[in-house]
Formats: sequence, C-alpha cells, structure tokens
Amino acid sequence: MPRFKRAKYLNTKVQFKGLTFYSKKERDYYIFLLSEKQAGKIKHIKCQLKYELIPKNDKFREVAYFADFAITDYQGNVRVIDVKNPYTRKNDKTYIIKRKLMYHCYKILVEEV
Repeated sequence: MPRFKRAKYLNTKVQFKGLTFYSKKERDYYIFLLSEKQAGKIKHIKCQLKYELIPKNDKFREVAYFADFAITDYQGNVRVIDVKNPYTRKNDKTYIIKRKLMYHCYKILVEEV
C-alpha cells in the first residue's frame, strides 16, 4: 500500500477501490454509503463534488466548495454530506462561510458527520 503524506488536521490520506479519501473516517463513511446503496436506499453517490460559490472574475479567482459526498435517493432528492471533526465544524472559519454560501447559492444544507 502506498504511503500518503498527512493532510490538514493530521488526517492520513487513504485509498479504497481506486478512490483517494482525505481521512480514514471519510473512507469508512463511503463504505457505509455503499452499503446503503446496495440496500436500495441510495441511487447515486458522488465523491468530491465541486460547487461554484462565487465565479472567477477579472480581480479574483473563483470560490468553490468541495463536498465529500453528494447522494441522490430514488425520489431525486440530493443530500450533500461532509465528514468533519468537531474542531473543524466550530473553528474553521473558511469552512463555516462556505457552508453558509452553499445554502445561499443552492439552498443546500450541508450535513456533517
């Protein structure tokens, strides 16, 4: 198994089925989502989906939010899920602002696990 350098907040990147996850907790949640899909509760799972929050202009680069997971159920409802530790949820100001912009731009409440 290849070695990965540590990511932010001392997480270790891991691979599973050809996908790279930024933490073991994120990989484990993906495995849980796969079991939910196999049970027929989820139709689609997308990983590291990009949402543009503020487009690029002549002065500034774009601001984007990368969701850990976006899942779609059989009724067409989309849920955006982010795997975060309690410290990040409360203290990462950039994450907090982007989470609020997700609701402002897309009317999506990011679910944190």
